[in-house]
Amino acid sequence: MHDDDPARLGGAARPRGEFVLYLEGAGDRGIMNGWCRRLLPAHAVSLSRSSVILGGKRPARAVEHFRSLGGASKGRSGLCVLDRDDGGSVPGPEVEEPGLEFFTWGRRHIESYLLVPDAIRRALRLPASDARVELALRDHLPDESDAEAWNELDAKRLLAPAGPVARALGTRIQTPRVARATRANELHQDVHAFFERLRVEFGVVDVEVVR
Repeated sequence: MHDDDPARLGGAARPRGEFVLYLEGAGDRGIMNGWCRRLLPAHAVSLSRSSVILGGKRPARAVEHFRSLGGASKGRSGLCVLDRDDGGSVPGPEVEEPGLEFFTWGRRHIESYLLVPDAIRRALRLPASDARVELALRDHLPDESDAEAWNELDAKRLLAPAGPVARALGTRIQTPRVARATRANELHQDVHAFFERLRVEFGVVDVEVVR
C-alpha cells in the first residue's frame, strides 16, 4: 500500500508497481475508486494500490516523489490528477518529468461531476420520487448549456456537510458512495476521458463498464 502521509512522500522509495496515480486528497481517491468500480471494476484494487495522496494541489511534490521511485528510468509511469480550482488550467509544474503526465479536470473540482440527483438518491437509498435533491440544487446549478458556468461552479460547497444538499436531506453526502452510484451513462465526458487514459495505463483492451 502507498503511504498516504504527504510529509513522507519524499522518503525512501519502496516497491509500488510500475504505475503511480497522484491525487490531491483522500476524498479524491474515494471518488476515483467509486468511478473505477463502475468503469474498470477489475482494476479497482490496482487503482487504490497505485494511488499516492499529495495533501493538496502539489504537482511539484508529485515530481519529487516520482523521481524518488526512480521514475521512467525504472520503467515507471505516473499520472498526477489536479482540480482546476480558480486559477484556470494547471498543466503541471514548470519542470517536466519524463514518464509523469498531468491531468486537470475541466470543471473546477472533481466533486463537480457528482451533481447527479439520481446518483445522490441511489447513494442515500432514497426513492426516485424524492425531489429534495433537485429542490436543494435548483437555485445553484446553471443551465445545462452553460458550460462556462458549470466549469466555475463550487461543487465542494454544494456537497459539503453544511451545504444545501446535506441540509435539505438532513444527512451528510458521502461523495465516494455517490461516485459509485453514478451509472456510466450519467458520467460526464471528462470522467470518461480520464478513464480512457487509465485503460492505457492498465493495458485494458476491452471496456469493462458496469451499467
